[in-house]
Amino acid sequence: MGNGTSIGRVRGKGSAHNGAHHWLSFRYTSVGSLLLTLWFGASLLMLPNFGYAALREWLASPLAATALALFIVVNVWHAQQGLRVVIEDYVHEEGNKFASLIALNLVCFAAAAFGLFCVIRLALGGA
Repeated sequence: MGNGTSIGRVRGKGSAHNGAHHWLSFRYTSVGSLLLTLWFGASLLMLPNFGYAALREWLASPLAATALALFIVVNVWHAQQGLRVVIEDYVHEEGNKFASLIALNLVCFAAAAFGLFCVIRLALGGA
C-alpha cells in the first residue's frame, strides 16, 4: 500500500461514509432556521406594539409558543453543529478537543433550556 508516509497509510482505505449525515443535518437546520426566522420577523412586524403585554398576549397562542420553541431549538442546534465543526477542525490536541466539545454541548443545552423555560413561562402566563 504505502511506504509508511501519511498518505501511503490511508491510500486504498476508502471514505469513512459518515459525512453525508452531518452535511444533510446542517442543511436541514439551516432551512428550518431560515423559515422560522422569516416567521418570527413577520409575526413581530404584525404586532401593534412591542410592549410586554402585547408580546405576552401573542405568546399565549399555542401556535406562536410552539413555533418560538422550535425557533430556539433549531437555532441552538444549528449553532452547536457549526461550532462543533470549528472545534473539530482547529483544536488539534485530543484532550482540549474533548473538553471543548463537552463545554460546547453544556452551553448549548443550557441556552436551549433557558430559552424554552422562558417561552413556557410566558406562554402559561407567569411573571
